[in-house]
Amino acid sequence: MDLVTTFLIAIGLAMDAFAVSVFRLAFHFGLFQGGMTFIGWLAGSTISRFISTFDHWIALGLLAFVGVRMIISGIKPDDDGEECSTSDPSRGGTLVLLSVATSIDALAVGLSYALIDGNIWFPVVMIGVVTLILSALGVLLGEKLGCRFGKRMEIIGGLILVGIGIRIVVSHLS
Repeated sequence: MDLVTTFLIAIGLAMDAFAVSVFRLAFHFGLFQGGMTFIGWLAGSTISRFISTFDHWIALGLLAFVGVRMIISGIKPDDDGEECSTSDPSRGGTLVLLSVATSIDALAVGLSYALIDGNIWFPVVMIGVVTLILSALGVLLGEKLGCRFGKRMEIIGGLILVGIGIRIVVSHLS
């Protein structure tokens, strides 16, 4: 066989490995975001009756805390001074630790849902599926776009969370 044919066969054979690696990363991130939201809701639903008179302020505080942290993280440069990381986060314990670290904010969001007595199943599934899709797109779009827009997306996500917290307080007070 010639070089081009062999190369095309190699690409065809590698596509399933590529699909599995994209799915593995996206699946873990989606699962942990949805799961942490549920765990936060579960924790919050057990204490909500004790704090119902000021729960909207707690929700604002939690969402603002997470949102401001995301904004600060999006503004400050990485520890190594480089704009982009070249490590492979899609392996073993690193993947699990990264999944937990990126979903801690979902814990606070889940707690907020409990405090406003919201239905949890739709948000858990929605958060998990959206995270899975966006993570898969992130992997597919590659490092170049991540380096270019990653920090800005973190800032926008933080602003959205702060906005949701403000909306909860405003709707509760009016």
